Amino acid sequence: MRMDLHAAARQALACLDLTSLNEADSAADIEALCRRAQTEFGPVAAVCVWPRFVAQARASLPASIKVAAVANFPDGALDLPRALADVQTIAAAGGDEVDVVLPYRALMAGQAAEVAEFLAEVRHASRPLTLKVIIESGELRTTELIAEATRLALMAGTDFVKTSTGKSSVSATPQAAAVMLGEIATSGLSHAGFKASGGIRTVAEAEAYLQLAADKLGTAALTPQRLRFGASGLLNDILATLSGQPPALITSAY
Repeated sequence: MRMDLHAAARQALACLDLTSLNEADSAADIEALCRRAQTEFGPVAAVCVWPRFVAQARASLPASIKVAAVANFPDGALDLPRALADVQTIAAAGGDEVDVVLPYRALMAGQAAEVAEFLAEVRHASRPLTLKVIIESGELRTTELIAEATRLALMAGTDFVKTSTGKSSVSATPQAAAVMLGEIATSGLSHAGFKASGGIRTVAEAEAYLQLAADKLGTAALTPQRLRFGASGLLNDILATLSGQPPALITSAY
């Protein structure tokens, strides 16, 4: 049974990581992002920014809205010193969450052991912050690689497995999400969550992922503790749905 779009919009808002990861992002852009995060219908779960903007975002937001930042982003090189430096910057600036890119090209080249070691070191360095591992599912492409990347992230102790950076030609897809959610469900890790990121712009699209998560993990998992959406444009359609206004009118305000 599909969720009513109004209910889906409220659920998506509560689970939204409002994101700005443009190369040209400025302090003014982050200020605007933090304002958008506090909507008339309630706050988003988190904002996600470059490490250099963590302190600004943390100072601009109430504690109830988490500040996430990216590490090893977006290329996902097998470069542990760089990833650890990003983690240290995020933690020192008061960040709450780290979104790190799994070295997916190394995994595709058969370096699973090296990828596992990389993730274990990042997990150790990032505690007690929430860790999300981006597997870049659109580049992995095959079901087997997507499943393997998800298992490696879970074995390393990640809190969330995330589909995409949003910088590749293929971002989140329901097919990849189903594989990832299936691996989370069979892992026996009741705390582990899923984040759909990249290319999700409408409440109808978000509703499909909400339904997948409910089917695989149960409706109790439809909370910010276990489900996130990484998006910037999605908020426009959420606000339009909740306010009853056409999306274009909402977009023009930002």
